[in-house]
Amino acid sequence: MRVNWLAEITYFGVLGKENTDTTLQLAEDYAEKNDIRSIVLASTRGYTAKKASKVFEGFNLIIVTHVSSFREPNVQEFPPNLRKSLEAKGVRVVTASHAFSGVDRLADGSIGEIITKTLRMFCEGFKVAVEIAAMAADAGLVRVDEDIVSIAGTGKGADTALVIRPAISRRLFDMRVRKILAKPT
Repeated sequence: MRVNWLAEITYFGVLGKENTDTTLQLAEDYAEKNDIRSIVLASTRGYTAKKASKVFEGFNLIIVTHVSSFREPNVQEFPPNLRKSLEAKGVRVVTASHAFSGVDRLADGSIGEIITKTLRMFCEGFKVAVEIAAMAADAGLVRVDEDIVSIAGTGKGADTALVIRPAISRRLFDMRVRKILAKPT
């Protein structure tokens, strides 16, 4: 599906995985037309990462995974063999503490919880796209003075794509969401 990249936001009527191909294509089209070279993408188990590695060949593709032990102690959900194969292609894979899941979220009403809940008002993918942009900036893999495309989703796959001027998590409020490319309604 092609859209007018200058004015349109694609709204999906359903959440999740079935929007992945369209979301990746919209993001690639926009990045190509606007000379954005860095793409940051959330991937838990590798489904979206595999697809993105084909779509974003030639880009600075950064995959951000869940932190180890996220769902189960001592388990990293992102497959190690996929990580090696992606890294061999020049894709960078970041596994780090989630930017909004620090110590300040241990108490209800903390600033981290307020930020998280506010961003989720747009959709889950919006929150994750902002968070992974900060994580990629924290890792030094994206510049904070250049726009990126940040892609995330709800549950599985990708259904949200944002154009973001990233910031490190310590300077989160310097981050700017420049454009919404796609999101669920």
